[in-house]
Amino acid sequence: MILFPAIDMQGGQVVRLLHGRADAVTVYGDDPAGQARAFAAAGFSWLHLVDLDGAFSGAGANAEAVAEILKTVDLPVQLGGGIRDLARIEDWLALGVQRLVLGTLAVKNPGLVREACRLFPGRIVVGVDSKGGATGGYVAVEGWAQTTDLTSLELALRFRDAGVAALLYTDVGRDGALTGVDAAGSAALARQSGLPVIASGGVAGIEDLEALRAEREPGIEGLVVGRALYDGRLDPAAALACLAEAAC
Repeated sequence: MILFPAIDMQGGQVVRLLHGRADAVTVYGDDPAGQARAFAAAGFSWLHLVDLDGAFSGAGANAEAVAEILKTVDLPVQLGGGIRDLARIEDWLALGVQRLVLGTLAVKNPGLVREACRLFPGRIVVGVDSKGGATGGYVAVEGWAQTTDLTSLELALRFRDAGVAALLYTDVGRDGALTGVDAAGSAALARQSGLPVIASGGVAGIEDLEALRAEREPGIEGLVVGRALYDGRLDPAAALACLAEAAC
């Protein structure tokens, strides 16, 4: 299982939001590249970046910060937020981003996402941002400001044969709240979709790694963690050792 430390960027700052709300922001610094160096030094093998300005407006404002991160650390980077067309997909991949997370685009233009999967195999992740759970909840788009009538499972199944690298499942109601990851829902989504799932939202500590392992679902590829790292609730060394030993 891969542990993805998150660097959420807004106006060039490192931030975390509560439930994805733009008016509930905590700033953790003004140096995304420095935060990336710290995560690399801690031993993480991937970075998960979010362009929040892009997610809310569809127009990114953090390209310079992402470029600096890519120059600063030699880690594969997964990026989401505001990617709405093929040109933006091509630009980010050409810059050096390893994988892109497509959420709103997956709902509004699934054909384009399928085309991106064909053109860039193994480099497209579908974001399943859910209000209400992994299989029965409804998908949120446009920076989670809009809720659709599409269930999380319906969105996942739409791409079952498209060649996506993984699904990134986020329980919006848990995100940033430190209430615990939806381990059971993540496992159910992996089983029912037949696709690898990266869990996200609500991670509070080492117990969330334990909960995911307890599901014994091989389809769970990883876990994104943000606020728990920044607030010191999850020790990077302990978390990585837990995963390396395959038991927490």
